Amino acid sequence: MELDDFKSAWQSLDRKLERDHGIQKRLFLEHRLDKTRSSLRPLAFGQLLQMLLGIALIVLGVACWTRNVDVSGYLVSGILVHAFGIVNVAFAGITLGLIGSIDYAAPVLAIQKRLALLQRFYALGAVICGLPWWIMWLLVVIAFAGLGSHSAGVDVNTPAWIWITLAVGLLGLVGTWWFYRWSQRAGHPRLAKAMRDTVIGTSLRKAQAQLDELERFEKE
Repeated sequence: MELDDFKSAWQSLDRKLERDHGIQKRLFLEHRLDKTRSSLRPLAFGQLLQMLLGIALIVLGVACWTRNVDVSGYLVSGILVHAFGIVNVAFAGITLGLIGSIDYAAPVLAIQKRLALLQRFYALGAVICGLPWWIMWLLVVIAFAGLGSHSAGVDVNTPAWIWITLAVGLLGLVGTWWFYRWSQRAGHPRLAKAMRDTVIGTSLRKAQAQLDELERFEKE
C-alpha cells in the first residue's frame, strides 16, 4: 500500500508539473505575442499617415489638373500627383489589411509566414512610394503653383530650372536604386543587411525577432 500511495503521489505531482509547465508556456507565448502585436503598432500608425498623405495628394492633383486642362505642364503634373496619391493610399490600405489579418492565436509558423508576406509587401511599397519622391516633390510644387492664376504661378513650359531639377531627381532616383541593387550583390553582407533593415523598418524587425524567439522556445 505504501508503494501504491507513493506511485499515486508521484503521478499526481507529475500531472501538476505538466499543468504548471503548460500554463507557464502559454503565458510566455501570450506575452511574446502581445509584444509582437505592439511592435507593429508604429507601422500601422505610419501607414495611416501615408494614407492621409495620399488623400492630400489626390485632392491637390485633382484641384490642379481640373483647373488647368488647357496648360499641359500643370495638367500633366496634376495627373501624376493624383495618380501617386492613389498609389500611396492603395499600398497603405493593403499594408494595414495585412497587419490586421495576422491571427495571433495561430501557430507560430503560420504567424511567421504572414509576417514574411507583410515584410515583402511593405518593402515593395517602400520602394514604389519612397523612391519617386526624388521627382514627385517637384511635381507637388508645380501642382501647388497650378492652384493659382496662370500669371501668378510658374510657367512650367519654359523655366530651365524645372528641367535641371527634374534631371537631378532622375539621377538621384536611378543612383539610389543602383546602390541598393549593388549592395545586395557586391558581397558585402553587413551593408546588404543594413540596406534591407532600412527598407523593412524597425517595427517589422522587432516583430520578427519576437517570433524567432518564440520559435526557439517551442523547439527547446
